[in-house]
Amino acid sequence: MKRLSGALLSAILFLPIFAAAQSPFDGTWKVDMNKVNFPKKPDVFVLHNGMYDCKTCVPPISIKADGTEQKITGHPYFDSVSVKVVSDHEVDETDKKDGKVVGTAKTMVSSDGNTMTVDWTSVSPANGKETSGKLEETRVAKGPAGSHAISGSWRAKNMQDISQDAITYSYKVSGDEIMMSNPMGQSYTAKMDGSDAPMKGDPGTSTVSVKKLGKNAIEETDKRDGKVIGVMKATVSADGKSMHVSYDDKLHGSTSSWVATKQ
Repeated sequence: MKRLSGALLSAILFLPIFAAAQSPFDGTWKVDMNKVNFPKKPDVFVLHNGMYDCKTCVPPISIKADGTEQKITGHPYFDSVSVKVVSDHEVDETDKKDGKVVGTAKTMVSSDGNTMTVDWTSVSPANGKETSGKLEETRVAKGPAGSHAISGSWRAKNMQDISQDAITYSYKVSGDEIMMSNPMGQSYTAKMDGSDAPMKGDPGTSTVSVKKLGKNAIEETDKRDGKVIGVMKATVSADGKSMHVSYDDKLHGSTSSWVATKQ
């Protein structure tokens, strides 16, 4: 009888934990790269007369394409960029923050000029972990006459060979709070009442606020210095195995969506 009472007491004491674990968001999720809808808004670059311009960067970037380190302002993840012309169809870029390399990109345009492939690396500002991948974009419009092959408007088509850490994240719901973390060192703990909470490990996002839209859905609003930069809506399927996500990128004026699967 004492053993039964002890077991019953343990069940009662741990009931809140068990109940919290039943949130459909709890667990580790991984983006299915075969189920990503990339933004329809194209990226625009111009490399002409020795100058490189990223027209759709926020803020725009305009620097000499001579391979030297160029100081820039207004970007939270890097403070200098160097662009080197390797050939008439290849350009290499290196981004630095406080003198340390935080990203690289080797951009190559196909011989017919219609496909652009970007082999990239990125270093997490939170824990220094490096990720990499290959982005393929298709040409939407040509650049100015006489400009480098990368010039023009490009739309993302797919991403391959991406590091798994870059597309994996976890949620844990406890009472009225939701906790997010990922292998790159970003995390937050927020009440699901729409109030702001600090984002840790991401210099591009100051705070997040989360609203519960129903048993299986949430809306997350990302802010930088008080300004909304993006709104994400995530809905877990009825069977709890997949998460459908849409993202409204206010900073770049574009939208995207993807599906993540529970691990």
